[in-house]
Amino acid sequence: MLFWLTVAAMAAGGFAWLGRAAFRPLPEAAANPDLEVYRAQLEEVGRDEARGVIGAADARAIRADVARRILDSDRAARGRGLAGDGGARLPVLASLLAIGGAFGLYLMLGAPDYPDLPHSARLERSAEIKAARPSQAEAEAAAAARRPAPPPPAADFAALMDKLRAAVAARPGDIEGLRLLARNERTLGNLSAAARAEEKLVAALGDKASANDQAALADILVNAAGGTVTAEAEAAIAAALAKDPANGTARFYAGLLEAQVGRPDLAFRMWNALLADSPAEAPWTGFLRAQLPMLAEAAGTEFRDPALKGPGAADMAAAAGMSAADRAGMIKGMVGGLEERLMAQGGTAAEWAQLVKALGVLDEKDRARAALARAETALAADPAGLASVRAAAQEAGIAP
Repeated sequence: MLFWLTVAAMAAGGFAWLGRAAFRPLPEAAANPDLEVYRAQLEEVGRDEARGVIGAADARAIRADVARRILDSDRAARGRGLAGDGGARLPVLASLLAIGGAFGLYLMLGAPDYPDLPHSARLERSAEIKAARPSQAEAEAAAAARRPAPPPPAADFAALMDKLRAAVAARPGDIEGLRLLARNERTLGNLSAAARAEEKLVAALGDKASANDQAALADILVNAAGGTVTAEAEAAIAAALAKDPANGTARFYAGLLEAQVGRPDLAFRMWNALLADSPAEAPWTGFLRAQLPMLAEAAGTEFRDPALKGPGAADMAAAAGMSAADRAGMIKGMVGGLEERLMAQGGTAAEWAQLVKALGVLDEKDRARAALARAETALAADPAGLASVRAAAQEAGIAP
């Protein structure tokens, strides 16, 4: 309600200011500027008559003619409405159209029923969401109820697991036994059991637990909780980052936590930086590329895939001093690097489209066709992405 009252007051104030200026009578000179010219002519006639340049009869004739012109000009001005209302219709109409257009545009693009949400309120809401998270035990119980039961293991493997569990129970400080137990429980789909083994492993390691140990604990806790980053997982994430701020697993889950508690701005910042630092084969790379555009929109910013960025400032500076042949060689080298990576590891539809288009520009038609064929295989399950690559191929003059 406060928003609408403020908008109404601003609109009324602006309209009143424009209306006052529009309806204020113009000064006579502004209403009919021809009068100034005629006054000047009359003064000039008086001076000429005084100097004897013209006679009295001629002066009277000239004055009569100027007076007639004044009357004609005044009648014309009144007919145009210039003498009274200052041309009010146009500014008033323009003001009404502007106010109505702005109101309609806000109703179409804005959210008139959405309450005010200042930054402090968003922070408070995020803190409330974080405080209301379920405990690890509650989240695991809820996730286990939704998760289908894992298939039973083979009899011989089940027997070996029983022996391993008994051995670890007998020697709870056995580091290698705990590692083996955590890994195998997870392989069997016993996520809660794997989480308990990982917790015991980190506790047994104490200060010797590495960033990877803490990150592995955070990973199994989140998975056992059905994807929820609980307070227990958050503590493991913080411990991993304290030991190694560059740990990719911990950075990924730190961003996931911020996304879950209503802080897309922080989540985007963390994940965007992680993607820029991550190799193409990192397990989270594909997920981040899929999620970051939507997260950027929620955060009110723009996502630019670091894999698609052009040459850096150093590259541009180096290219500026090159000959045409050397510059062409540099471009071919950059395209060749992209081609080698995509052919070996695959990539996104945007990367394939960029490669096909670049090879077409370089007149490497055969290589472009080979890249297109490889992209069609890699993107068979992504019709929209494949369509963008084929469009790039047509643009490059390569018939798909």
